[in-house]
Amino acid sequence: MLHPQVLAVAKAGGVPPPLTVETLPAARAGFAATTLTEAGPGTPLAAVSDGSADGVPVRLYLPPSETPLPVAFYLHGGGWAMGGLDTHDPLCRYLAALSGAAIVAVDYRLAPEHPFPAAIDDVDTAVAWLRRVGGELGLDVSRVAIAGDSAGAHLATVAARRARDRGRPFAAQVLVCPITDHTAELSDVDSPGLLPQGLEFCWDAYAPAGVDRDQPDLAPGSAELAGLPPTLVITAEHDILRDPGEAYARALAEAGVPAVSVRYQGMIHGFFRRLARFDAARQAVAQVAATLRAELS
Repeated sequence: MLHPQVLAVAKAGGVPPPLTVETLPAARAGFAATTLTEAGPGTPLAAVSDGSADGVPVRLYLPPSETPLPVAFYLHGGGWAMGGLDTHDPLCRYLAALSGAAIVAVDYRLAPEHPFPAAIDDVDTAVAWLRRVGGELGLDVSRVAIAGDSAGAHLATVAARRARDRGRPFAAQVLVCPITDHTAELSDVDSPGLLPQGLEFCWDAYAPAGVDRDQPDLAPGSAELAGLPPTLVITAEHDILRDPGEAYARALAEAGVPAVSVRYQGMIHGFFRRLARFDAARQAVAQVAATLRAELS
């Protein structure tokens, strides 16, 4: 059953138009414009600053600390086609405050203007930059995790595999309502959240015709999973990506990866960012923060 808070928001918001190339600019603008209403004003921190990670825009969130801080990258959702630093700013602030870790939000390039592999290449660039200069910023680059929601979770697990293969693995990965392989069977749910049409549009934008969607950088479940970092997967009961996300968590566990999967009852895709709307969002961020504290200690 949908949570009463979800039902109330759905009733007030109506049904959005299908996501197309023509409606994408309005969808992007709406995603950004509703941030204050959906997520609140954000938690005060010791410092928040914008910078450039070798050309990739990033935002660094620093909670109070007298010693070098562990770090967690955060990769925003939005189907590889929407979202940015501002849409997830309140979330990153709250996560930094609760986790005690510095959060580095990555403003990767968006599709369809910049299709695969632009986004994951930007993430790689930001990770390499942090490893190189993090000490100068007062960060402990020996303790680094990665997290993301939706398309950002997809990018996070691809980045985690790449980091493992380079011999500099992350300490943990957190995947919230992750997009996984394009062939994954979607959950049959009646939801005011993400719809199959919207997901198909996002796939077509990020990995258009001619791109092999079965390669590990697009189908993370097809990769060798052993040796990936301890993983928390969060899913939502009324999300078409619920079953694929939980299946990915099982595959990680079967490969010997310490993996935990938690389903938030009554919630929909994208609930995690909506701190001012859903009580479950704050609970989920607190769970992610606790995981980061444990794995980065």
